[in-house]
Amino acid sequence: MKPTLALRALAAVLPALVILLDSGSATAQGKPVTYPTLPSETPASVTAATGDFDYERRDVMIPMRDGVRLHTVVLVPKGAHRAPILLTRTPYDATALTTHSHSVHLGPILQGYDNATDVIVDGGYIRVVQDVRGKYGSEGDYVMNRPLRGPQNPTPVDNATDTWDTVDWLVHNIPETNGKVGILGISYDGFLPLMPLVDPHPALKVSVPMNPMVDGWMGDDWFHNGAFREQMMPYIYEQDVTRDNSAWWPITDFDDYDTYMRAGSAGELARQRGLDQAGFWRKIVAHPSYDAFWSDQAVDKVLAQHPLKIPVMLVHSLWDQEDIYGAPAVYRALEPKDTDNDMVYLVLGPWHHGQEIGDGSTLGALHFGMDTSLWFRQHVLAPFLAHYLKDDAPPMDIAPVTAFETGTNRWEHLSSWPSGCASGCTVKATPLYMEPGLKLGFEAPTSGTAAYDEYVSDPSRPVPYRQRPIQSVSFVGNRTWPFWLVDDQREASGRTDVLTFVSDVLTAPVKISGQPVANLVASTSGTDSDWVVKLIDVYPQEVAANREMGGYQLMVAADIFRGRYRESLEIPKALTPNAPLLYRFALPNANHVFRPGHRIMVQVQSSWFPLYDRNPQTFVPNIFLAKPDDYVKATQRVYHAPGNASFVELPLVTGG
Repeated sequence: MKPTLALRALAAVLPALVILLDSGSATAQGKPVTYPTLPSETPASVTAATGDFDYERRDVMIPMRDGVRLHTVVLVPKGAHRAPILLTRTPYDATALTTHSHSVHLGPILQGYDNATDVIVDGGYIRVVQDVRGKYGSEGDYVMNRPLRGPQNPTPVDNATDTWDTVDWLVHNIPETNGKVGILGISYDGFLPLMPLVDPHPALKVSVPMNPMVDGWMGDDWFHNGAFREQMMPYIYEQDVTRDNSAWWPITDFDDYDTYMRAGSAGELARQRGLDQAGFWRKIVAHPSYDAFWSDQAVDKVLAQHPLKIPVMLVHSLWDQEDIYGAPAVYRALEPKDTDNDMVYLVLGPWHHGQEIGDGSTLGALHFGMDTSLWFRQHVLAPFLAHYLKDDAPPMDIAPVTAFETGTNRWEHLSSWPSGCASGCTVKATPLYMEPGLKLGFEAPTSGTAAYDEYVSDPSRPVPYRQRPIQSVSFVGNRTWPFWLVDDQREASGRTDVLTFVSDVLTAPVKISGQPVANLVASTSGTDSDWVVKLIDVYPQEVAANREMGGYQLMVAADIFRGRYRESLEIPKALTPNAPLLYRFALPNANHVFRPGHRIMVQVQSSWFPLYDRNPQTFVPNIFLAKPDDYVKATQRVYHAPGNASFVELPLVTGG
């Protein structure tokens, strides 16, 4: 019988199968099997071809006094000789911040966050960027905004000692330097230039904190007057749980409003997302009030206790969506020490957070008629650094305060802040009253007028802080987060749970310089409440030069206050239901002119969601742990009767 085709095929491959089975058996018996290999094309080490580079890159590990080494990138311009050093310390990856392109030129590789590139390159500075301990290439443990040595930090090291040790190493190990160092940075990197001010190294000649994190409870990243900033939860997670920020906050909804509403409390959302694994989050939950944990770390309070030894330039953004409290607070702490008015400088620009190193021609819908950021860098930052860091110490002509006047779009050069104008004017606290009929005016209410206006605040329908859908701050495609403080407020003014008081059309300009202060006489039917007060510039119904600005409602200054802290920021207390109580709190700084033809508006509401967590309106010991049944509707009343008059105290400029 003839073999089938299948049998003939099996016979053909049988010898190979025997070999494979034998090989497998040999491997199983521990006998080595040798396979051919192709040599790797990757060399064991590589020497970069840097002949065309206009800079030299040095990656070094600088030892601190406790033995921990910090990863540091040193960029030295080719041919540098007796060049000063500009240092930035960061938790945001020194390698990434100095590798923005593959260019052989210094400018392009620095073109990005936290590098005032034109100032650095044109000034011929040696650029140094360092990872703080515990982040990216540096050794040690990471602690968010590591406190200075003291009650909150029993170790022998902090950001002040790390800066000292870094500066000492730099001036002794970079032969191209003149031995003068300046430190600058933005946000967290702006907090770090404040730390060495308590004990600066002799070679540290100047500090430039831009948009610095200063007091996380009073008005920077984590809280504002006790109300928790929920939108910072993704940042805390991504920054705190891994050394290299490789963990990412999951996005479940295109509209963040839905995410936070579905979770309920911030504490519950943290539990669902695993944020409760982060040490810093556990500290936040354990310290919802302004206790020693926060006040001991408040940088303005710390610096007020130390002598001022080196010049400081504080850079502040008037519409800083993240750290709007910090720079002016440090200015108030340091300025009294500057007896000769030549050590403390303040810049107030029409920017969002960090915009001073980018393009400052516009902010959202606002147009300034010039690149305000470039002007600042060319006329203020560059000459300031050169004066203190270069050997020839070129002269500078910089006022103690450089402030942009919004509304008229011009720079002012002032002797102090707030001073209103260069000369011949005064700033006077002037009440702008909320009046019956939802009016605003400078005349106090008289007898016989209605006692209050009211609205119902419903935690199941909180007021959005911006038009929905609200994209997550951590969403990589979110390009509008920096602009929310200049969003048009018309949507809020049309809600029934927002009281909107409006002035008559202005016939003369009204200028304010400084901090408006809310004086709200209000009651709630609940036992706790949040109060949001917004000071707004209402544009004419038609604007000839820009029709899209017709009727625009521009927030000039706004903030929130958590009612439980009315009597004490440290010890919360339930509110007496339906009792008119005074809530007094400062709004962020403004330097603004309400122009003729415009109107002034004040909005009052009790939620600003999900920028801030919802107040349950029932007093509970810790709002992070509030339960669904704690959230109740409340009737809110804002009073405007004699003896119970609500107003916003304007820093009104007269004369000049």
